[in-house]
Amino acid sequence: MQQLNLPTYKFRIKSSENKYFIFDIIRKKNMVLTPEEWVRQHFVHFLIEEKKYPISLIAVEKKLTINKLTKRTDILIFDKNGKPDIIVECKAPSIKITQETFDQIARYNLQLNATYLIVTNGLEHFFCKMDKENECYIFLENIPSYNDI
Repeated sequence: MQQLNLPTYKFRIKSSENKYFIFDIIRKKNMVLTPEEWVRQHFVHFLIEEKKYPISLIAVEKKLTINKLTKRTDILIFDKNGKPDIIVECKAPSIKITQETFDQIARYNLQLNATYLIVTNGLEHFFCKMDKENECYIFLENIPSYNDI
């Protein structure tokens, strides 16, 4: 798999029937190792190991319904009160991050009302805080650590 612009982590990877699988510590099961899953797993570990978010507050591929369509957030982090705080949208490294990507996460946030949005393809990362009063994004240099929010 491609080297990402994230720290390297030790993953449990196995192969079976000509496919590779990576163990997801949140879902507690092996997932097919796609380029997007590679980014998602790196970012989950980044949030836990570097930014100190508790595993108990992180959900992966959480379902939500938008206009009667079932969608899934890649990573959703809840605050201490169980309310959505951070939505992370992961793309494969080959996918360029565009306005369309931000529109996708913004649609999710209309329902979830999170404070922070993150978009990453593993190579580029965009962190923003929602300015709900002015209905715009405020781009940040870094995602805050768990103890800083």
